[in-house]
Amino acid sequence: MPDAPRPIAEIASYHAHIYFDSAATRDHAERLRAAIGERFPVTLGRWHETKVGPHDRAMYQVAFAPEVFPALTPWLMLNHGPLSVLVHPDTGHPRADHLQHALWIGPALPVYGEILPLDAAPEPAPAPNTTPTFAP
Repeated sequence: MPDAPRPIAEIASYHAHIYFDSAATRDHAERLRAAIGERFPVTLGRWHETKVGPHDRAMYQVAFAPEVFPALTPWLMLNHGPLSVLVHPDTGHPRADHLQHALWIGPALPVYGEILPLDAAPEPAPAPNTTPTFAP
């Protein structure tokens, strides 16, 4: 390892981008979104029915605090169904966070990171807009 290890404290928050096909898998994406909201204190983002930013497919984002990662990420691994999910940290380096520090659940999809800035102020997870009522 040529450089000193980076501390995980650099991670201000996480995003999960949940991709869907408007015709074929939107219903599954809706059910997954509802199940996430019922189980986890997260911020469910807007639906994007067309490509947005570096993302090559319709999607919605789920923003969450680092302490939610150990429960939400494995749950997504088991419950994503036919959907692809990109989970990445927010360390203040958007391009690297999306392309190098990310993990894929399901098939990986193109991400056009060249349109993302190299550096930006890291953002803590916004206040959750969900009220979980079920255990994960």
